[in-house]
Amino acid sequence: MLGNTMAVNDNQSMRIAMISFHTCPLATLGGKDTGGMNVYVRDLTRELGRRGVGVDVFTRSQDEHVPHVLHDLGYGNRIVHIPAGPEIPLAKQDLVRMLPEFVSNVREFAEAKGEHYDILHAHYWLSGLAALQLREDWQIPMIQMFHTLAAMKNRVAREGEQTEPDERMQAEIRLLHDADRIVASTQAEVAQFQWLYQTGTERVVVIPPGVDTSRFYPIAKDEAKEFVGIPDERQMVLFVGRIEPLKGIDVLLDAFRQLLAEGLIRKDGVCLAIIGGDAETSPETMDAEMARLRSLAQNYQLGDVVRFLGKQDQDSLPYYYSASDVVVVPSEYESFGLVALEAMACGTPVVASETGGLAFLIKDGETGFHVPAGNSAVLAEKLALLLGDEELRIRIGKNAADYAGSFDWKVITDQILELYAGLVPRSA
Repeated sequence: MLGNTMAVNDNQSMRIAMISFHTCPLATLGGKDTGGMNVYVRDLTRELGRRGVGVDVFTRSQDEHVPHVLHDLGYGNRIVHIPAGPEIPLAKQDLVRMLPEFVSNVREFAEAKGEHYDILHAHYWLSGLAALQLREDWQIPMIQMFHTLAAMKNRVAREGEQTEPDERMQAEIRLLHDADRIVASTQAEVAQFQWLYQTGTERVVVIPPGVDTSRFYPIAKDEAKEFVGIPDERQMVLFVGRIEPLKGIDVLLDAFRQLLAEGLIRKDGVCLAIIGGDAETSPETMDAEMARLRSLAQNYQLGDVVRFLGKQDQDSLPYYYSASDVVVVPSEYESFGLVALEAMACGTPVVASETGGLAFLIKDGETGFHVPAGNSAVLAEKLALLLGDEELRIRIGKNAADYAGSFDWKVITDQILELYAGLVPRSA
């Protein structure tokens, strides 16, 4: 327990200002800037509300037609869309100059509503910069969570335009020094702070993301397959995530090319479903990475095997996970790997790159398999092993679901509340 503590269950009067500047937790998953962080903020806020903790989630307004205040997260907690610049989606490099207006309008909202917060909880570096300014005014503790790190993304960037700007690196260094507490997803992230940022970690607390086990749980495979629309006799391998180079989808496609070439799978026996991005756009307006992947699939003669499904509603994901025989997370970098955890909670084996948080989350040979990042041959080998052995899939899937239960949001929120309590002075 940190600092002066209050009882963890004494939550009724606690108020949290959650900052998610660049992306709204209600945004459809699979887009360019939507993923695990959105799920984290949304599900943590819901569980905090269930415990009686008041939360306002502040995010930049990206659509003038969406009400500025929504109560979609329940329990009286709000998502507050703060105008800052034009109310349209903007590239991240354009967002930094919107921060002063965002901070000013957050202050104005809090003053108009008579709100007094106990803690600032910021997500991603842009939110952290906003929270530092708000902390000066409100004189309350600030917690930072990065979700991804510029230094790690730059280590795996394949082209110059994929590298993160120095402005982000400097902001992350500042936040590591100035935030009252930093939440790391795994010990791997703690090591990255020490190794890549040359910073002490005495204010770092390791608390992994959670999973909503009331939503993600094993669904009977025949029922799940009926929902997603694939025949009972056809196996399915699934990828879920953003369509960007560091996600390693090209490696997955190459693994499938090898499986077909070696006769280990048949085109009419297995399908590869890719959830993420915009599958309906025209070739002229298609994202460069999506266009590259579609071209690869055609060159590998996977047209009858691969289905690009685009963004999917979060409510449909448990069906896709449960209908799958294997979920693959071939990323070159993942700070944690929430997709892997959701799939495990649904009782589906995961094959994942042994990188970042995935190296800690997956227990090799027990709840899934590790493969070296970028190695399509080893990935093909593990896929062939799982697709060809139903007994192994069932055993690993059961182990995975059991293990995922230890990440239930009820368990993780207990740890977050303990962190909050350590930062909020005990009432007189």
